[in-house]
Amino acid sequence: MRLILGLALIAAACTGTAPRSDQSGAITADGRAIDGDTVSIDIRLFGADAFEKRQMCRTTSGCWPCGKAAQDYASKLLKANSATIRLTGKQSYGRPIGTVDVGGQDLGETMIAAGLAVPATSYLKSDPARAQRYVAAFETAQRRQLGAHAGYFVDPAKWRHGERLSCERRSSRG
Repeated sequence: MRLILGLALIAAACTGTAPRSDQSGAITADGRAIDGDTVSIDIRLFGADAFEKRQMCRTTSGCWPCGKAAQDYASKLLKANSATIRLTGKQSYGRPIGTVDVGGQDLGETMIAAGLAVPATSYLKSDPARAQRYVAAFETAQRRQLGAHAGYFVDPAKWRHGERLSCERRSSRG
């Protein structure tokens, strides 16, 4: 999931406060320029695995772009409120891992509750309370048939390793 550091800098400039880090203040990550004075870095959500950008899910009426829906939903939430990012000090796929609170709500839990992500509890052994919240959000989304739970989906981790629904082309990449 891509988070734009520039948004945090703009928000800080508007509120008169500087971005802070609970750690040394340094973040090492791959970055890219949005423009000459705004950069973006990738941060993976701690314990939540959202559907990949090109991933499809299926309902009885056909396939739909659940990965794009996950991206759009996260983007909408991030645009609507300030984000607080807390890095875990770990990395995945070469990207820092962190928790992201948007408007006081845990983004990972919100994505799971919307049926647009699944809990990655194997990574949450150090945070059993978060694991319980994520599993409860998943079960509620399942019961209410929200997002991908309205039909069938491939777990995002399996999708990244090549597993696809029959309606997806095998050449799709996340």
